[in-house]
Parts: sequence; structure tokens; C-alpha cells
Amino acid sequence: MIISVNTLIPFPRSLVYATYRDKVVELLPYLPNVVSVSVKSTHQEGNLTYYVNQWHGGGDIPAALRSILGDNLLSWDEYNTWNELDLSQKWHIKTHAFTESVSCQGTTQFSEDGNSTFVQTRGELTIDPKQIKGFPSFLVGGVAHMLEDFLGSKISPNLEQMSLGVRHYLEQNHL
Repeated sequence: MIISVNTLIPFPRSLVYATYRDKVVELLPYLPNVVSVSVKSTHQEGNLTYYVNQWHGGGDIPAALRSILGDNLLSWDEYNTWNELDLSQKWHIKTHAFTESVSCQGTTQFSEDGNSTFVQTRGELTIDPKQIKGFPSFLVGGVAHMLEDFLGSKISPNLEQMSLGVRHYLEQNHL
């Protein structure tokens, strides 16, 4: 599944980039689909800054998936590489459930658009049914399909909500 989200935030590029990178915990009140977020680690090497953030989302898990997973499907670790030279981000996500079968990765570019910032996120979500363990083979395809549909329905709206959260945060804290 291809992930493609474009947003425009009416603040300067360097401020938007730094807010995404450094203020993730402060953005929590602006993210209604997120229960908690914490920074697990960060370090810098030259122009690159590495973050690992742990997220716990909210929302309804379909009953069939909930019976299999509980709430683990709504928790993930996000691994980010922030590049100060071109103000970009590379990311990948490791879910707390079906870790070996779920692959989600991409990039976010922050571009100037007049006095605003154009945020362009591109990525891909793939589910490898061969890596789903603990189910009879005749059920694996159905589980993979439910998993992809559920995660796919959450990712783009959450990325859009993140941009809206950054915008509201900046409106309240930087005007």
C-alpha cells in the first residue's frame, strides 16, 4: 500500500521541520488519535539526528483483530533520521504486533512554499503473510488482509493529523 500525504503549514520551513523533529511530546495534546508518545533515544552525528519514538495510538481495533492481538496493534516504535542539510526525514516503523510481517517506511520532505512549508510524506506499507506466525495457513491470507486494511486506514489520516497538530501548536506558541 502506497502512502502519500501532502500538507501545507503556514510557518517557515526551518520552524516546521524543528517542531516535527524536536517537539513530538509537546504535540500530544493536538493529536486526538494518540494516547501517548515518548522519546526512547536520540543522538546526533554531524548533520544527522536520530530519534526513536514510542507511540501508543487510540481508536477501535476490529473485533477479529482485537481477539488476536489485544491493543498491541496500536503501539509502534518509529525510527527517524533527520537530515539538517536538506531538512528531510527518513523513517520506518516497527509495530509491537506482527513485527516481522509488517514493513512501513518512507520519507518526509519539508519544502518552502512562499512563507509556508509544504510537507510531503511518501512511504509504503507492506504485509508479508509468510511471516505471520501462529495461524493455520488457510487463515493467514485473511489475517494479512485485515491487518493491511486496518493499518492502511490509520496511517494517512494520522499523518494529516500530525501536520494539523504542528500547525495548531505553532499558532498557539509562536505568534
